Amino acid sequence: MKKVIIAVGIALSTGVFSLSASAAATCEGNGIISGKLVTEVCWTCVFPVYIGGVPAGDERFVPDEAVREPICSCQDNNGVLTPGIPTSMWEPARLIEFTTSPGCIHSLGGIEMPFDKASRGNIGYDTGDGGADNFQYYHYMSFPLLTVMDMFSGGRCNAGGYADFDLMYMSEIDPTWNDSTIAFYTNPESAAVANPAALSACAADAVSSTAGEPIDSMFWCAGSWGAQYPLSGWADRGTGIVRGSSKRTAQTLNALHRRGLAWKTMGEDSMCKGNIAPMMPKSQYKFTMMHPRAETDKAHVMGQSTLTWGAGRWFPIKGEEPVYLIWRWNDCCNSM
Repeated sequence: MKKVIIAVGIALSTGVFSLSASAAATCEGNGIISGKLVTEVCWTCVFPVYIGGVPAGDERFVPDEAVREPICSCQDNNGVLTPGIPTSMWEPARLIEFTTSPGCIHSLGGIEMPFDKASRGNIGYDTGDGGADNFQYYHYMSFPLLTVMDMFSGGRCNAGGYADFDLMYMSEIDPTWNDSTIAFYTNPESAAVANPAALSACAADAVSSTAGEPIDSMFWCAGSWGAQYPLSGWADRGTGIVRGSSKRTAQTLNALHRRGLAWKTMGEDSMCKGNIAPMMPKSQYKFTMMHPRAETDKAHVMGQSTLTWGAGRWFPIKGEEPVYLIWRWNDCCNSM
């Protein structure tokens, strides 16, 4: 948190914001930190759970890299191998909220940080011509819900070490988020996928993602949500808020992986600790909307068509900035 506050001060002093001003809005809380932690979380989305390679729950939509071995081992502090039992599941790990008001952290009760309000975004209300700009800031927070509620502790496999709600990153201090040109040049792979052939190939990822299996090798695609590059906060003109914010969720995770700020937690190489993964493993993640209308029965994977889960999730009224709970597949070797 200290690093975030320092970075905020630097951003304010250098004036990195340059968006056009729009109508003012009040910073209000969305009530996430409340009884909603119990009532508006898809608890069945934790399943399936693998303990010692034995599954409990529906085995569909499990990443191909998921560990199904009966035993594992990790080195202790002295370099001695210690045997353990593999435990794997979908864990609620992170929270991403979007806002058009710079510095307004809705999920922490409406805390407002002193950012220039002239940098306000636009969530792209459709005026009928499909030409509305669509831009939002994001706040990326640790959200280890199972640990906070004393339901499960990942121990050594808690990638990043977060054990409480915490603000991890704010796009307001990131000059690449509101400038697509800067975002293009700071991610060299953007040039390799900026062509009609690469964009057309995303159709295959869209079909596969809607079936529940995003294609990890197609890192530049976000399924039916569109192309991920450039990694900035501008969605396509005419994109609805549900699809637009979903695309930004994929872009956020992609950008954080590229910077070494998000971890790979699935696969045998992640059994003892999380690993830096510069290329985002899309199949490691799934999502549920928590606000304004929560998904409580099932989750959706990255790129899954909003026609299958997004109907009625958002209405253009005050206070409905979208919030997504990020579920992360976690393969962990619990030592004996």
